[in-house]
Amino acid sequence: MTTPDKKEQILQTHAGLILAVIQSIHNHTLRPQLEQVLKQSEQNGWGSLVAVIRKIIDGNRDSRLLEGLDDEDQIIADGILQGLQDPSTLPNPEQKADAAMAAPMLAQLINDARRGDHDAVIMLGGLAEQMSAAGGDLANLSATIKAMIDGERSIDKLCSRMGPQGESLITAIITELNHLDTH
Repeated sequence: MTTPDKKEQILQTHAGLILAVIQSIHNHTLRPQLEQVLKQSEQNGWGSLVAVIRKIIDGNRDSRLLEGLDDEDQIIADGILQGLQDPSTLPNPEQKADAAMAAPMLAQLINDARRGDHDAVIMLGGLAEQMSAAGGDLANLSATIKAMIDGERSIDKLCSRMGPQGESLITAIITELNHLDTH
């Protein structure tokens, strides 16, 4: 079950995609740019979500489109459908996602990937690509994800190339992973 905070975090994280889809529906000249994003998303393992987005772009507004999607994909697709009905529900692209939510969400994905969840592995791969492209601590964090999936929990080893913010995030992720390991 997705909590309201987690739902808002997911909507904020994917605000750019949600808004791009809605803008391309209203302005057909934006579709080639969106198509590039969709192709990249598909290559990163988001094929089910991309298939639903394409149906929405083609005019399907049936909420049954959400059936079969994982929680995150459902929230994104539903955000698009809701935004088409009521633009006031759209996420604010200027508002940044809450960094405090990043550690629990990343820890859960890492934990799921460690237990063999293929979707979690694909999602982490996509996130790692985005983090690498961002540079700085995020690029360094992306390089530690595999080690955490493989069971590395030494904060000193994981933070060897991190600045203070990166260290804080890694520490929070390890705290969450330790909590998940005990339950």
